[in-house]
Amino acid sequence: MDIKDLQRENIKTLRPYSTARDEFKGQASVFLDANENSFGSPLPANYNRYPDPLQLDLKEAISKIKGVPIENTFLGNGSDEAIDLLFRAFCNPGKDNVIILPPTYGMYEVSANINDVEVRKVNLLPNFQLDLEKIAETIDANTKMIFICSPNNPTGNSLNRTDIETILANFKGLVVIDEAYINFAKQKTFIQELTEYVNLVVLQTFSKAWGLAALRLGMAFSSRPVIDILNKVKPPYNINQATQDLALAALENIQQVNEWIKITVAERERLSAELAKIPMVKKVYPSDANFILAEIANAVDVYNKLVDQGVIVRDRSKVTLCEGCLRITIGTASENDQLIDLLRKMNE
Repeated sequence: MDIKDLQRENIKTLRPYSTARDEFKGQASVFLDANENSFGSPLPANYNRYPDPLQLDLKEAISKIKGVPIENTFLGNGSDEAIDLLFRAFCNPGKDNVIILPPTYGMYEVSANINDVEVRKVNLLPNFQLDLEKIAETIDANTKMIFICSPNNPTGNSLNRTDIETILANFKGLVVIDEAYINFAKQKTFIQELTEYVNLVVLQTFSKAWGLAALRLGMAFSSRPVIDILNKVKPPYNINQATQDLALAALENIQQVNEWIKITVAERERLSAELAKIPMVKKVYPSDANFILAEIANAVDVYNKLVDQGVIVRDRSKVTLCEGCLRITIGTASENDQLIDLLRKMNE
């Protein structure tokens, strides 16, 4: 497979914007090339200079943790930027289509609609696994991408690895595996398979386990041709300097992150067990993420009562295959205790 054959014709011939930092990469004492404010910033730290367009220092630090070379790494303003850029680089508006697998993360469909790309939906099976036969039937010559979320949002389960590998081996477009919740799962990341599949794109994020949702920093790992195309079409300075600096500092505290992951997983199991004891809770689905999907009697009413008490969960009761369900993020031990106590009182 040649990735260049998948990209839009206008992207093949696109000349990307050349920044001042692209044209000069050496050391100097006087920078008069980028029309910046030469006096500094009205802040304790100076942010008057444009950041590294390719975030090489941050990528090097990420590479040491993930084991992925810099040239196979893309950083975006959240994973959402990488998703949008994949549409813009590879999907012809009004012609191409992508496949999503409901129930799943909503931004795949939103980005497709923004970019005027047809969305073909193949629902997961009742056990929240892939319907390989239906997926194969849905693919045509204009299918450019398949989005797979694993662990899946909002169901929380990991998808069967062999099923994903079957798609990777047989589909002649991009297979985008969203691993936003991989840190909480026993399943191994697919970044280990990057050398095997040129059409594999793995999305990860700093918003979940790393606790940096406010920074808006997402990662995409793929083959060199895909990463080169993403770098070609991205905005020149898509990751600001403050985010780069704070992310670099956070990467030095991986032990703290690993401890939070252990606590979250333990609380996930405890909260699941406690919820299952409450009669109004019909089912607690197994989870490999930092949240639980639970089917609850009168889910909307329960949701509203929790809101009245200042406890906010996510109402997923109208989502395909999640009828009557609430999605509950794993909180601190005290937050989880408060939720359990409220649900018990509602059940009395």
